[in-house]
Amino acid sequence: MEKAVVLVALSGVFGLGMCFSLLGSISVKLMPRLNIDQGKFGTMISAYMFSCLIASLIVGVVTDSIGYRPVAMFGFIATTFCIFVFANAKTYTAALIPCILLGFGAMALNTVGNTLIPQVLFGGENPAAASNLGNVFFGLGLFLTPLIVSFLFRKASYEKAVSVLGVIILIPVLFVAKATFPISENALALGDAVALLKEPAVLLGAFVLFCYISLEASFCNWLPSYSKEVITKDFQGIDESVADANSQQMLSVFAIAMMAGRLIASQMATITTHGHWYIAGAALICGLVILAMTKTGAMWTSALAACAGFAFAPCFPTTVGVTFSKFSPEIYGSIFGIIFAVGLAGAVFVPKAIGNFAKGSTIQKSIKLLIPICVILIVLAIMMGKVKGTVA
Repeated sequence: MEKAVVLVALSGVFGLGMCFSLLGSISVKLMPRLNIDQGKFGTMISAYMFSCLIASLIVGVVTDSIGYRPVAMFGFIATTFCIFVFANAKTYTAALIPCILLGFGAMALNTVGNTLIPQVLFGGENPAAASNLGNVFFGLGLFLTPLIVSFLFRKASYEKAVSVLGVIILIPVLFVAKATFPISENALALGDAVALLKEPAVLLGAFVLFCYISLEASFCNWLPSYSKEVITKDFQGIDESVADANSQQMLSVFAIAMMAGRLIASQMATITTHGHWYIAGAALICGLVILAMTKTGAMWTSALAACAGFAFAPCFPTTVGVTFSKFSPEIYGSIFGIIFAVGLAGAVFVPKAIGNFAKGSTIQKSIKLLIPICVILIVLAIMMGKVKGTVA
């Protein structure tokens, strides 16, 4: 497979990782800058995720209809533009608008990356393993974003520090221009895409992602704030800049563990066949980690963040790969658009709910809302292994 198209696929999920960690990475600086509380920050997360939800449905069908190149080009350019505008916003409203628009660029990167990866890695023979390997680069984006801004916040202004992220995301446009993308022989009509909603395999994959993305989005956006809360509680008098830096780095710890977990999962030859058991086991571990986070102090934060990242690792790519394995590659875009859009509904409501609860309590106590979601995920993952799709 041509190297340029592989680079586009990997750059897409890398850029998505950067987009998904953006708000969490800068949260400790953004809230004072915009003079907002945890509730309004939660609203900002929800608005971004709702935008992603709508965009995912649209971009999935568009990708199957017009091909990868224009969607990829739009994704990298639009994402960069939105980040530049967001970096210079000084009021809540001015920041909310590019935050919402960012959802469309992010979903273009997401759809291109996650539908190309199962086709261009491992010869298209093991979709779940390919998805896990490719999404190591999602973890890399998740890891580098807080690391970059944590470093730059000490060296440059807020505006310049955040704008650097936009420059990084723009670079893969060079690969888009050179790549030779897979071509679908049949453009998918909107009616065909709607008909996929009748497929049990699609619906179950969507509900699994609803639970999982609720968990991941909550961690990506609240882990730094949670970390700062427990650090300042256990180490009273600590310098705020030190607390901010340590808190931002927890997201990097989470991302490193996620990359390691996905790399290991990609080497499992049976992960497409038995992926539902991997997801169920991961959900059980996630529930135990979240329970521990509600009870422990700052000294355990790094270890728990790492455990959560490692447990979360196989859930998303394995769900995508297992669902894709039941259908023809020509409809991957529409399938992905549906299951990811439903998944994002969880990200719209759950992180916001944590923020609302935290206003009258603490983030540490509020994250217990995630434990029932882990239980539901275990049940749905087991059910996912029992349904079949329509393989063309």
